[in-house]
Amino acid sequence: MSVIQDPVNSGVYSGQDQPGGTNYINHSKGVMSWLLTLDHKRIGLMYMVSVLSAFALGGTFAIILRTMLFTHSSPENPISDSGQELYNQMFTLHGAVLVFMFIIPAVPAILGNMILPLMLGAKDVAFPRLNLLSWYCYIVGGLFFLFVLLSGGLDTGWTFYTPYSTSTSTSVAAATLGAFVLGFSSILTGLNFIATIHMLRPPGMGWFQLPLFLWALYATSLIQVLATPVLAITLLLLLAEKVLHIGIFDPALGGDPVLFQHFFWFYSHPAVYIMILPAMGIISELISTFSRRHIFGYSFIAFSSIAIALLGFLVWGHHMYTSGQSGMANAVFSLITFSVAIPSAIKIFNWLATMYKGSISLATPMLYALAFIWLFTIGGLTGVFLGSLALNIHAHDTYFVVAHFHYVMVGSMMTAFLGGMYYWWPKMFGKMYNEPVAKVAWFLIFAGFNLTFFIQFIAGSQGMPRRYADYLPEYAFFHKFSTVGSYVLAAGLVLVLLNWIHALLKGKKAPQNPWGSNTLEWHTSSPPPHENFAETPTVSDPYVMGAWDYDESIDGYVHNPQKAQELAQQGHH
Repeated sequence: MSVIQDPVNSGVYSGQDQPGGTNYINHSKGVMSWLLTLDHKRIGLMYMVSVLSAFALGGTFAIILRTMLFTHSSPENPISDSGQELYNQMFTLHGAVLVFMFIIPAVPAILGNMILPLMLGAKDVAFPRLNLLSWYCYIVGGLFFLFVLLSGGLDTGWTFYTPYSTSTSTSVAAATLGAFVLGFSSILTGLNFIATIHMLRPPGMGWFQLPLFLWALYATSLIQVLATPVLAITLLLLLAEKVLHIGIFDPALGGDPVLFQHFFWFYSHPAVYIMILPAMGIISELISTFSRRHIFGYSFIAFSSIAIALLGFLVWGHHMYTSGQSGMANAVFSLITFSVAIPSAIKIFNWLATMYKGSISLATPMLYALAFIWLFTIGGLTGVFLGSLALNIHAHDTYFVVAHFHYVMVGSMMTAFLGGMYYWWPKMFGKMYNEPVAKVAWFLIFAGFNLTFFIQFIAGSQGMPRRYADYLPEYAFFHKFSTVGSYVLAAGLVLVLLNWIHALLKGKKAPQNPWGSNTLEWHTSSPPPHENFAETPTVSDPYVMGAWDYDESIDGYVHNPQKAQELAQQGHH
């Protein structure tokens, strides 16, 4: 293996392997070498196994829910009391597990841990021990939810609304503690990422040389650090009321249940952007790479991430239009809700402008990026509908809200996450996946998701309430159609998992840079060495695509120092 020394990218690895064939995966062996590791890449892999396990569990609950709704199709076949109790518990655990254990941590914990230091040309995050502690916090929080599952379930809804959560006999205390500990995992990750981006940028990488994925992670980390403590305090107050019968939220004890809603949504609406901002960062990388064009409007995309993070703290009241707050408060929250659409629309416009006249490659990651744009546009527009007071009063607590939430939080975030996983898979594992199978899985996921949730907009607009195990005969078609779509979606996700397992076991060797991207993680071998880089690499524009030449012999791209130097001197985009 040789090391390229050139004035544009010094310290860049050339070739496929480390000396002796070592990399971060086989650098040391034994279970304890993983459980005590301080390597951000290994911690990212441990997060991957944990978070994807939670995804599988929460998805299983979803399939159970949809199957129950499918089988109940007429007044002659009413659901029993025990069936309704099971439905409520499956509904609660489905939401709680997927929100707190998959959607919120997935991109920062897995791809953020794996890629952020590599994108900075750094050897690790700023606080490696804190990083490992965040994973252990995640595991402990997950064990609390596992205890809930095995000890009688949870019947509150994933929002833990009072006074129901303080009066139910199910395992509210354990679930509350689980969410509390998971919050620490989120806070520690956010602190680490902020410090890493501030302190470990290489020479020449100012704020406007950062890849847009890092801007998104930075904005996300700000929300994690500022908003998550509010949830922690709210959960502690709920626990105190549940255990000590202190009157905080329960009106029977002199409390105010609407106060809980204010506290909960003050965290949970910014948490929406904890879920979606990292996904947007992934899409910026994919669109530029697979359009072979410099990202359009870099500064606008970067600042829109910060704008979304800030505005996200000001709109929580739109969840509470029907809770009795004043008309003026409703109007103000409605106006601010509309304003959040502006930075999101800026991103959509700039992604489309980047693709314009680009040399677009419909590789699997790009297909997921296009799916994201479709799903997020539908989710965002229906969010504007719900921001309107008149329409919200009609659609509140109906399946219209369920469909909107899933288009934004599940469909958009999930497709971006899967696109990012496929994009960085060769870097993470040094193996290529089966491209045709990946495209079939993409089609099943995209089709299945739209079949499942688009029809729920119609059901909700006609009055089908959410959270109900029972329904009138006129809603039977909607539920049957939606359930069939969920099976198609599940089949696509299973195919993704099988393809990844096959890639790990029998996938062909990945080139150093299969996509021709210019961000720094592609300037080291695949999979990366334990220390990431031989030397700190010199920074160039992360979105200059002409610095790499395609080499048919390795089915990948090779760095061209002379062309990179010329492009740097020209400032060519």
